[in-house]
Amino acid sequence: MDNLPLPSLVDRFTEKLKSQQKSTFTIVAYKKDLQQFVGFLTSREKTNIHEVKKEDIEAFINKLLTENYTKKSASRKLNSIRTFFRFLKEDGVIPQNIALDVSHPKYNHVPPRILSKMEYRALRDVAKEDMRTYAMVEILLQTGIKIGELANLRLDDVKDNLLHIRPYGKNPGRDVPLNKSAKKSIDEYLQSRGSSTTDFLFITRTGRPVLIRNIRQIIAKCFSDVGIEKATVNDLRNTFIAHQLVNGTSLEYIAKIVGHRRLSSTERYLSLVKEETEKKEKLGEL
Repeated sequence: MDNLPLPSLVDRFTEKLKSQQKSTFTIVAYKKDLQQFVGFLTSREKTNIHEVKKEDIEAFINKLLTENYTKKSASRKLNSIRTFFRFLKEDGVIPQNIALDVSHPKYNHVPPRILSKMEYRALRDVAKEDMRTYAMVEILLQTGIKIGELANLRLDDVKDNLLHIRPYGKNPGRDVPLNKSAKKSIDEYLQSRGSSTTDFLFITRTGRPVLIRNIRQIIAKCFSDVGIEKATVNDLRNTFIAHQLVNGTSLEYIAKIVGHRRLSSTERYLSLVKEETEKKEKLGEL
């Protein structure tokens, strides 16, 4: 029996994906999943593909679930393993795809909502009718911060090209970069901002801090005005993360910017972006 180390087979698989002109996001998503799987197998002292059994795959999926991965995330990783084993079978490396005998964890499929390009533009356009609303929308779209973090912003949190985010819930404090669009929207809002004794960045017409529920109402009205359905404020955060991945930003950097404590929270968007990209590739949109 040939010695076929798993890492080299993963490399062979990713090269095959490149030769098929799969998108960068698709390749990165597969590679991340398979490297995690190989690491698990190594911990079980299995380094050769012929040593891997169905029970190893099942144990890997069960381990993910005990480590607080969602059933959806575990199911997507199983799909990656199945595709990998299908490649190995077609390449004559293994006689059968044992991953097909492993059942998917059952879950309710509710993917994160990502705004389309048209929705993205429409939301920004309608928000421009009010400087405060526009600054809120731009910050959410261009930084990916949470609604609670937005409501918690103070005047001195706005730096030249940075926005200081104070600790909020489980999310750590951090500095996030401000692009020109976000910075301009804040500057224009500050010029129109009324006087107030509070140092909160966003205030009501009576000078009081804008509450989270007020922000939800403001964004919901924008959605309604342009016909964006089944969307929430958090979907602006989802959209930011997805756009960063599309632009090739590293998972580690995105996780740091949006305040994810676990890289797996960011990794789950890889599969979503991969699926959307593959749909567009089939439709000839890329």
